[in-house]
Amino acid sequence: MNDFQYHNTTDIRFGRNHIDAELHDAVAQFGNKVLLTYGGQSIKRSGLYERVLKLLDGLEVVELGGIAPNPKIDSVREGQKLAKDNDVQVILAVGGGSVIDASKVIASARYYEGDPWDLVVKANGADRMLLPQLPVVDILTLAATGTEMNFGSVISNPETEQKLGTGGPQSPAVSFLAPELTFTVPANQTAAGSMDIMSHLIEQYFDKAPANDVSKGLIEGLMRTVIKWAPVALDQPDSYDARANLMWSATMALNGIVRSGNQNGWTVHPLEHELSAYYDITHGEGLGILTPRWMQHVLNEDTVALFARFGRNVWQINGEDDQQVALEAIDRTEDWIENLGIPMTLPAVGIKDEANFNVMATSAVKVGQLQTNAYVGLNVDDVITIYRESMKDWQKLSL
Repeated sequence: MNDFQYHNTTDIRFGRNHIDAELHDAVAQFGNKVLLTYGGQSIKRSGLYERVLKLLDGLEVVELGGIAPNPKIDSVREGQKLAKDNDVQVILAVGGGSVIDASKVIASARYYEGDPWDLVVKANGADRMLLPQLPVVDILTLAATGTEMNFGSVISNPETEQKLGTGGPQSPAVSFLAPELTFTVPANQTAAGSMDIMSHLIEQYFDKAPANDVSKGLIEGLMRTVIKWAPVALDQPDSYDARANLMWSATMALNGIVRSGNQNGWTVHPLEHELSAYYDITHGEGLGILTPRWMQHVLNEDTVALFARFGRNVWQINGEDDQQVALEAIDRTEDWIENLGIPMTLPAVGIKDEANFNVMATSAVKVGQLQTNAYVGLNVDDVITIYRESMKDWQKLSL
């Protein structure tokens, strides 16, 4: 286990009975000038929008709606202007990961005089860690990214065909996690969100830090939880237990606890970010397509023991032969993803040819430092191979 430092001050309010009783004061403690951020029309159709506005009675509220999935830098730019022009003191983000991610960067951009894209790419000397950040309060409406209790955001710039991660100095100040708000999430979004959770766990599980059984054991338990409850949420959308287990798993997967003591960076997320940047596909679907192909590509004599542990402890596969257990574990992973209803090839999500594979692979290797910092080092040709395998139907490995 490697050395680490862990610090997270997000105040989690989990369950049925917090929003109505506590939202007003949770926001007002930071000031009376509020920027309310949200996505499309779903919070208005569900009644959550009006409910929130009533709870904010007495506060000065300006709004930024229309934040899209794979949040775009234009929304951050608009939020920056609103925050400055209205002397905003606190942001209330109501939505899923895209809304909260954008809100965190807006919270930094409030104190930056230049283009907020500088804060993402660290251009012109911009560094979010050196700036103040507005407090962010959020009401989570989709279990997926874990952004409600971490320091990161992922922002897209369609003009430059980039989708990049950025970290700030603060995690959200208060996060309201009410599982019943996810009852109406459509099946495809539930599936994609569940895959996002699973991918976060897989990225942190396959790591070379020695003897980090604490991390491995925590992740194995969370994986089994997601594997169990995601199908239930799809079959019974209003199952509180299913939605609650997925929501808390999403938070725990990416609040920094399970990665503590690890040493490697992530691989599949940099590969998928390129797909989203160029084709604006659903993030969780891209992860679902790529993950089994990455597993197949990196399975070798050095990694087989961990894949076998994954098979035995997560998928409950019996067997003495590590290679066979590992192969079956990868097949089981692919089956589970496919059974969620996720499209399982790139053509199925509209990527019909290899036109951008080389440029995407080159960027993924550079941005993700995949040759030096991945669990298994990948070069540009490796990434292109994974993309190409993702064009084809899955072939069982464990026959």
